[in-house]
Amino acid sequence: MAAHRQRPLLPAGKAAPEFRLRKLEGGEVTLAELLKGGPVLLAFFKVTCPVCQMTLPFLERLHAAGTRRVFGVSQNGEEDTQNFARHFGLTFPMLLDPEDDGFVASNTYGISSVPTQYLIDGSGLITDVIEGWLKVEMERLGAVRPDDNVPAWKAG
Repeated sequence: MAAHRQRPLLPAGKAAPEFRLRKLEGGEVTLAELLKGGPVLLAFFKVTCPVCQMTLPFLERLHAAGTRRVFGVSQNGEEDTQNFARHFGLTFPMLLDPEDDGFVASNTYGISSVPTQYLIDGSGLITDVIEGWLKVEMERLGAVRPDDNVPAWKAG
């Protein structure tokens, strides 16, 4: 299990709960601080998750193109997250929400499987939720190109 679900998965249309997480590069950040720069895509993941390993490199495309502000929310510790980012060529910022800290953000958002992505607008409203891999959703975000040979769906 990715986290211990305490609440149901938060749906689109709800206010995104505030959190404070450690940043992989050091320091801490709150959701309110992230939203000062505009909408964000939070991608909750675990380094051992095969669907996460497939999904996050596509999210890197969004980050590299500057079309979406992507933040990975790792359910692993610092070293594993650094190795994962390096191995998959991920340059978007990573936040740490490990089990040792009680999966604070993951549980608040109702995460029980990864990857789960939340698109949050600048006002803090959840505008979209994607559980697992959904090609149609990734196309809508602009992460998947027409020539990408990817599955239509994969559970997280």
